[in-house]
Amino acid sequence: MLGVSKGATPMTDFLLLAFIFLVAGVVAVPVAARLGLGSVLGYLIAGIVISPVLTLLHVDVIAIQQFAEFGVVMMLFLVGLELEPKLLWAMRAKLVGLGGGQVGITTIAIMGFGLLFGLQWSVALAVGLVLALSSTAIVLQTLNEKGLLRSDGGRSSFSVLLFQDIAVIPMLALLPLLALPELQQVQSHAGQSGADTHGGGMSLVAGMNGWQAALITLGAIGTVIVVGSRLTSPLLRYIAAANLRELFVATALMIVVGIALLMSLVGLSPALGTFLAGVVLANSEYRHELESDIDPFKGLLLGLFFMTVGAGINFLLLYENALLTLGLTIGLIATKASVLAILAFVFKIKGSGRWLFALGLSQAGEFGFVLLSLTVSSGVIPTALADQLLLVVALSMLLTPALFIVFERWAAPRFSHQPTRDMDEMPKDSKIIVAGHGRMGSLITRILRGAGYTPTEIDFSGDQIEMLSKFGMRSYYGDVTRPALLESAGIGDADLFIVTIDGKDQITALVRYVASHYPDLHIVARAVDRNHYYDLWHAGCHDIIREIYDGSLRMGRSALEALGAQPANAHAAVAAFDTIDQEIMMAAASHYDPALPAAENDAYVRHILEHREERGSRLISEMAAALNATPSDSEPD
Repeated sequence: MLGVSKGATPMTDFLLLAFIFLVAGVVAVPVAARLGLGSVLGYLIAGIVISPVLTLLHVDVIAIQQFAEFGVVMMLFLVGLELEPKLLWAMRAKLVGLGGGQVGITTIAIMGFGLLFGLQWSVALAVGLVLALSSTAIVLQTLNEKGLLRSDGGRSSFSVLLFQDIAVIPMLALLPLLALPELQQVQSHAGQSGADTHGGGMSLVAGMNGWQAALITLGAIGTVIVVGSRLTSPLLRYIAAANLRELFVATALMIVVGIALLMSLVGLSPALGTFLAGVVLANSEYRHELESDIDPFKGLLLGLFFMTVGAGINFLLLYENALLTLGLTIGLIATKASVLAILAFVFKIKGSGRWLFALGLSQAGEFGFVLLSLTVSSGVIPTALADQLLLVVALSMLLTPALFIVFERWAAPRFSHQPTRDMDEMPKDSKIIVAGHGRMGSLITRILRGAGYTPTEIDFSGDQIEMLSKFGMRSYYGDVTRPALLESAGIGDADLFIVTIDGKDQITALVRYVASHYPDLHIVARAVDRNHYYDLWHAGCHDIIREIYDGSLRMGRSALEALGAQPANAHAAVAAFDTIDQEIMMAAASHYDPALPAAENDAYVRHILEHREERGSRLISEMAAALNATPSDSEPD
């Protein structure tokens, strides 16, 4: 596998190879994450970078890749653990409709193009199945990082990705059935050559008739289901009683490896068996412990797998067919995006969510590497075509960050404020306007109405407004960031404007506009964090409420009481903290510069450091005095 020098020992070879892969991953993945490319692309890039070194050392990349593919087996086990029956039933409409529609229509579309290019129907179908999948790892990570997973487009994307992960299982069973006799003959010669060198593989069904092999195979699947549902929990309970974490980890690995081995012995995909085991164990009380134990091994092996994919890219082929590869990649992205856009229209995904759904899932996925490897080894797709498709899959994944940039810079600004219904007519006699009906806005409105006031509450969520109307609560639909709507709500005659909408930038922009155009209007604004407090101060609002500040004070007071302080003393101590903290915020606000990160603002940092010790000593002194005071002295007014 590795030839460094004649005097090198196998251990030296192994350590050198492990060091090369680890260094590449440790260096490339954090850089890729900082650039917003995601860990999968980081591993691919790492593999591309070390490819010349591996070639120089005569490393058998394919052999390493075959070992690393066990990470995919572990990933499918974890996917199975996540598939609780209740979750699947709740998502059934989007799961089957969106997911099934995307995989089916995309497969047919790509198969049609393949037939036009002269491919045999079985090869075209296999290519369609491989390219119909999207990158679960890249898309889910990106949606999480950008806070888009809970959006309409994000939830729909998750449904499709979940269906694709499930669809991989029947694909693994179907693709070998599409094998071409002439390609199988080539693979059998290659396999015989490998067997001559390395020895033959074990099989429980070798030499059996078809019905005998089928019976053994069904028995193996039944064994996985029965053992998983009946024997695994007692076994894990017995192991857990030993209170040795490493033993539990070893048992989790034993379960996955054992099931994978059984599936291999009967001629089935190891991934199929581990997926079934994961589904069976989805409701086990040890599910989360199994996930936490298997996940690190899965992550490392998948990283190694993606690095071997990057290292195995045929750059000579890419150089010789650069235009063809780029054209196929763009064609794939355009085809999948078109199919997704049509499905988004049919399933009424509106606004920016439609573009997030269409652009975010238009690449090929990491399972494409696995399925391409399977199709070549099974004699389904010629090696030359598989090499070309490997380039297309990798390049489409590398272009995924660019697709999200297109969404953020073009689609999101253009469609995010697209109304889903007509704006409501606003009452103009109210002196109080509340922007946003969320966790904060709803409570503030209830307090004001309880005190006899009639605030005008405006929210941009049509679903939220309709839900409130069913409970007899009146709110108005509209986009408070639009000046025309503020005018129609009577902001020119209002006495109080309360901002509770989401999004730091949106809050700041709205406060800045209102403060500059209505300087006599009292503004109360929600601050997301400490730096946002300063941003709002400079935007013109001086009545700022940090959204978790008061709740934190109350929890701190409860903590002091739990530690033995009298309620009145705890109240006085927290009040002293509140007073000093407000003074610190007010004093530091004049040194804060919204254009600079806080840590790079020398004047702000210098002010904090100069007064830190004095204010810290004062805080300790005043809180100690409050806690040690007699109840009558510390009784709140």
